[in-house]
Amino acid sequence: MGRIAAIQMTSGHRVEENLAVARELLRAAKDAGAAVACLPENFAFLGLQDKDKLAVAESDGDGPVQAFLGATARELGLWILAGSVNLRVDATDRVANAALLVDAQGRRVARYDKIHLFDVAIPGRDEQYRESRTVMPGRRIVVVDTPVGRAGLSVCYDVRFPELYRELVAQGAEWLAVPSAFTVPTGRAHWEVLMRARAIENLCYVVAPAQSGTHSNGRETYGDTLIVDYWGQVLARRDRGAGVVVADLDLDQLAQTRARFPVLQNRRLETPRVAMEPV
Repeated sequence: MGRIAAIQMTSGHRVEENLAVARELLRAAKDAGAAVACLPENFAFLGLQDKDKLAVAESDGDGPVQAFLGATARELGLWILAGSVNLRVDATDRVANAALLVDAQGRRVARYDKIHLFDVAIPGRDEQYRESRTVMPGRRIVVVDTPVGRAGLSVCYDVRFPELYRELVAQGAEWLAVPSAFTVPTGRAHWEVLMRARAIENLCYVVAPAQSGTHSNGRETYGDTLIVDYWGQVLARRDRGAGVVVADLDLDQLAQTRARFPVLQNRRLETPRVAMEPV
């Protein structure tokens, strides 16, 4: 049994202000007994324009956001999953949208670069996104041990691609991280059902910290941060506004359920193997 926290934020274009809010929410997560706390996608920066992320992007392993993560993890004695950080990609005009996992000593133990990029036009709205203009897609999946079980990492739009999660679970994932910044129309239509579906079909916990509300660039995100159990039950949620939710992950009960209801072993269609990031 281990306690995990999912944090909801309304991040803007000022990094220092976002980090100050994140620090207080991480402290609240620690005070609530969490061993691991998960921040949403773009927790440290949502620019006024999409290209603004290029100006604040950090070198891998160096920069104020990464320094904040290490120092705060050490100060609180807390594992932190940063939903995503903008990291420079050599010799390109794009960045990596990277989820970073830091242990309680402030050491980075995993990096996952978002694979599926949000290049869409929202049906029924004059609202378009082309994430690939400024973001380089990742190529490797990441599964990593944490104090609350083996985590499979993903970011936001990845949740629409179930084959990714099949591979994460094949590599031993017991909980799936889905830090997000969902639009309101797609969130209203699909958010909860997607998170519960990924949990049910993989017999796996899902932890989905989210961005919520109207941001300084005028964009509105859906919120509804969720922690879902392996049977698809919502254990904790925060629908709107900044805050923290926590839940206990019972890995023994998860293992027993997988043994008694062996849907993962009953599969007959194999998916192609995906390169895995060593950890």
